[in-house]
Amino acid sequence: MEGVKKTVVVALGGNAILQPGQKGTFEEQMQNVYLTCEQLAHMVESGKYRVVVTHGNGPQVGNILLQNEVGKDVAAPMPLYVCGAESQGLIGYMIQQNLVNLLAAQGKGDIPVATVVTQVVVDKEDPAFTHPTKPVGPFYSEEEAKALESEKGYDVREDAGRGWRRVVPSPDPIEIFEKAAIRQLVEARSIVIASGGGGIPVIRENGKLEGVDAVIDKDLAGERLAVDVGAAIFMVLTDVDSVRINYKAPDEKALRTMTVAEAKRYAEEGHFAKGSMEPKVRAAIRFVESGGEKAIITSLSQAVAALEGQAGTTITKS
Repeated sequence: MEGVKKTVVVALGGNAILQPGQKGTFEEQMQNVYLTCEQLAHMVESGKYRVVVTHGNGPQVGNILLQNEVGKDVAAPMPLYVCGAESQGLIGYMIQQNLVNLLAAQGKGDIPVATVVTQVVVDKEDPAFTHPTKPVGPFYSEEEAKALESEKGYDVREDAGRGWRRVVPSPDPIEIFEKAAIRQLVEARSIVIASGGGGIPVIRENGKLEGVDAVIDKDLAGERLAVDVGAAIFMVLTDVDSVRINYKAPDEKALRTMTVAEAKRYAEEGHFAKGSMEPKVRAAIRFVESGGEKAIITSLSQAVAALEGQAGTTITKS
């Protein structure tokens, strides 16, 4: 019966779309997505899960911003949040088409696949708006950066000796605006791709939605998506097969299971790198504390095994 299937939100890491060292051609990305979708198709083929997919967009939206910059004298550049929407369509198309083709080859071509261009509501009073920290877009000389700061009101910062970049806020996600539509699609057997790149940040202003230039952490947005669509399982796929403590030390240890209390303790002890494993563990904790059955962190190649408890790190309440 369809009703007994558990909904799993799968958050894809950047390596699912673009591998380190690649140029980022469409053909390269399409091949990477094909291999990713083979794993997603296995989840669907098991008959146990209803699947919602979310993904990062760092290299893709970065390239769109670079195209904006290079072509600004020919075509009007778009705001950052619009570029995020463009990247959702680009990546959603690749996942959609590969999944449809793979499922059809397995005799499951009747399963609908849809990408939802997703807005994520943030609080306009979020402290992140007064302390922008997330670098985006191309590198500039100090002179160019200061000119953009003066002309466009950009916040700019020197980035690790590589040049100057624009920095934008990274507010906390508080609601997936299209959650009702996504739920309806999932209940109608659709595989849904949603909230790509952390979603398009929007605020509520005088009863209306309004886009804002910001970047929402994709793992936290994925957790918000999982909660808002009523998922039982939140799975974060990354480039390691499990969470580790004492990482790269002689006493490094892979963890098969963690309780929320253990995860919090390890985080406080500094075992998880900021901007890498830390936000993934934080998102997993949030999901379980919000009522989710379990969160799983593992690599793409181990995704199906991890769902069966045979790989990865599973985080539960107790």
